[in-house]
Amino acid sequence: MEIAKEQQLIERAKTDGDAYGELYDLHYAKIFNYILRRTGDVATAEDVTTEVFIKALERISSFTWQGLPFSAWLYRIASNEIANYFRGKHTKDLSLDAMMEEQGFEPAGDVDIEASLVEAQDEIERYQQFIAVQKRLLLLPAKYQEALSLRYFEKKSIAEIGQIMGKRPGTIKSLLSRGTKKLREGLK
Repeated sequence: MEIAKEQQLIERAKTDGDAYGELYDLHYAKIFNYILRRTGDVATAEDVTTEVFIKALERISSFTWQGLPFSAWLYRIASNEIANYFRGKHTKDLSLDAMMEEQGFEPAGDVDIEASLVEAQDEIERYQQFIAVQKRLLLLPAKYQEALSLRYFEKKSIAEIGQIMGKRPGTIKSLLSRGTKKLREGLK
């Protein structure tokens, strides 16, 4: 969306629920996916995303346009809500068996059993790698989690991450470098 149109939509959203609904529709999927990747749990991501948009609605009247995308403000709220979630609750370990049941890894019909088995094993291996990275990521300090998630999961540029986190590009590069190093060390 163009910056000028987004700015007009934000101003309308301060008094018009339908305009806020448009902002919600535009940004929900991105914010939800960011939170899901940070928490690793769909139910938690839904709850935290709801909190983000409730807080944004409550504070939209005080939102001041500073030339930054509206999504930067939402990502900042999301990062704060994720931090609040982890401060107040313990993380839930995911069971591979439960995930296999939910994903339905059983071959159907006249599928080549051998090929299905190899495919399922590959999928399980990718899932295990993802869980290992996810668990290790959750052990890092929040600043590294946030920077790494925004860069590698959300595909944000250094400048965008700086806007979201309120830090300079050099600081973001340092966080990414150090965070990646700490993540690799923990996966050895």
